[in-house]
Amino acid sequence: MQTTVLKIGTRGSPLALAQASETRARLMAAHGLPETAFAIEVISTSGDRIQDRPLSEAGGKGLFTKEIEEALLDGRIDIAVHSSKDMPTLLPDGLELSAFLEREDPRDAFIGKAAASIQALPQGATVGSSSLRRQALILRMRPDLKVVMFRGNVQTRLRKLEEGVADGTILALAGLNRLGQPEIATDVMALDMFPPAPGQGAICIESRIGDGRARDMVAAIDHEPTGQALACERAFLAALDGSCRMPLAGHAAIEGAGISFKGSVLSPDGRECYEAAAAGSVEDAVAIGRSAAAEIRAKAGPQFFDAWH
Repeated sequence: MQTTVLKIGTRGSPLALAQASETRARLMAAHGLPETAFAIEVISTSGDRIQDRPLSEAGGKGLFTKEIEEALLDGRIDIAVHSSKDMPTLLPDGLELSAFLEREDPRDAFIGKAAASIQALPQGATVGSSSLRRQALILRMRPDLKVVMFRGNVQTRLRKLEEGVADGTILALAGLNRLGQPEIATDVMALDMFPPAPGQGAICIESRIGDGRARDMVAAIDHEPTGQALACERAFLAALDGSCRMPLAGHAAIEGAGISFKGSVLSPDGRECYEAAAAGSVEDAVAIGRSAAAEIRAKAGPQFFDAWH
């Protein structure tokens, strides 16, 4: 008789459920347990409910995690499964990121109706995106384009595209892959041309500090190189801002015992862009992220950052 149940908390979107199901499948395989040993608990978040304005205006990234973290803290769930790019850099007291699944493709994908790529869009075309980073990068490439706000899950955004609200939109390729829909991407954006958000493509698992049972279970599916890359990216994010108020990109790549990182911040109109690159040993992942942030702060100057706070 199977009695040990690990309760997995997640948002209710198809992508969030796919991520929770992937986590459950990996836990089943790692521990030789049946599906009934795990319960997926769907928790509605403020970020899912607020659809009429950008997250940056509504309160930032924590809107996708707040209610799930409350359920974790009061014991209704044992672990939470999140998209790493949704995670604020500061976690509530008593919680920790205890595992990362192996990262999917971190790149962004363009889905075009009027053209297959951003470069091929007609003059003055409309692109839908709710991400400040994507909006700024689009305008950096094509200042003539009109960017409109697209909130909602993948399916909602694709429906808006079909309805003609925009001529194209941008989604994370990892999400399309996890939903089994990679073919809808009409163009995959190169990392150097369209750098991703810190954490993009990586699933993280959050648990209570001191919960040895949960930590031991998720340790079996933790992918260490992804955790090292994310430590670098999250250090960069924390040192610069950590909220949704500034267009910011960062990506760390691990090769053996080495790590290389590239990060950038942009003005919302895409006209200003400050970049930094750093490399070293994976043991120095956090320091590398921080040093890249310090370099960008020095290049941009305090007036740049003051303008977006």
